Amino acid sequence: MSATIYYEKDADISLLKGKTIAVLGYGSQGHAHAQNLRDSGLTVVVGQRAGSANYDLAVKDGFKPLSVEDAVKQGDLIVLTLPDELQADIFANQIRPHLSAGNIIVTTHGFNVHFGQFNMPTGVTAILVAPKGPGHLVRSVYVEGGGVPCLIALGEGAGDKERKTGLAYAKGIGGTRAGVIETTFAEETETDLFGEQVVLCGGVSALVQNAFEVLVEAGYQPEMAYFECMHELKLIVDLLHQGGMNYMRYSISNTAEFGDYTRGKRIITPETKNEMKKILNEIQTGEFAREWLSENKVNAPRFKRIRAIQRKHQIEEVGRQLRKLMTWIDAKEF
Repeated sequence: MSATIYYEKDADISLLKGKTIAVLGYGSQGHAHAQNLRDSGLTVVVGQRAGSANYDLAVKDGFKPLSVEDAVKQGDLIVLTLPDELQADIFANQIRPHLSAGNIIVTTHGFNVHFGQFNMPTGVTAILVAPKGPGHLVRSVYVEGGGVPCLIALGEGAGDKERKTGLAYAKGIGGTRAGVIETTFAEETETDLFGEQVVLCGGVSALVQNAFEVLVEAGYQPEMAYFECMHELKLIVDLLHQGGMNYMRYSISNTAEFGDYTRGKRIITPETKNEMKKILNEIQTGEFAREWLSENKVNAPRFKRIRAIQRKHQIEEVGRQLRKLMTWIDAKEF
């Protein structure tokens, strides 16, 4: 079944005229949404904790940030761009007490709505408007006259009126310039988590790190291992972005293409695919969500311990040195 895709002609931004949009959080997504909506002629207030770097950034960008509570009191649409793990407590303590019937909660990721972390008051509905790109891209492409594709979904009790509001919002951030695909909170959340864990972050990181270790343990120079297993990955990803696997395979050597066909399936085996299915089941049943939320209730000790270990891995040390040789790279060191 083909997806339903909405464009500029399908969205009426005038539906948001006279309404106040409260963007909570001025981080990656928040700064882009707030500025794009303002530049689209809409009324925007920002809720951001005073004394933070993002508060200062919001001031620099011409906003007068409010507390979360005061922003919610002013808002007709309440936009949550805060970290997933913080949203439930902030919603319960700082947002919900100040909501009124007719308010709409706009989320940029379905995690907390889908996994039942919000106790929504009567008369308040949720919609999802999720750009398929990082905030800096949402902003820069909008400024250039384009837009980043978005997803839209309706929460419980929402109908065509809320869909039209969501499309107006998507138009305000530039999404309808590219296309807005209709989905559900469940589909967006579950596929997003699956992609992050199995491919984009978990899968790729583990593949690169293990390949690096195999070469180094076999006696090859760490610098060579870094170039082959980490640095050149971008070249392949760029080709995939441009034209999918067929274009990538067209662009590489015949030797590389033959190795792709004959060796790739020995790395990603039926056992690997079965593990992917297990991970998907953990996501669908809420097991992963419960694990992540429970981790944060005790200040995330396991998460912080693993992060500290990974940041000291040899591939990071080698990469830090090699990136100094490549002046064309806008290196980011953490």
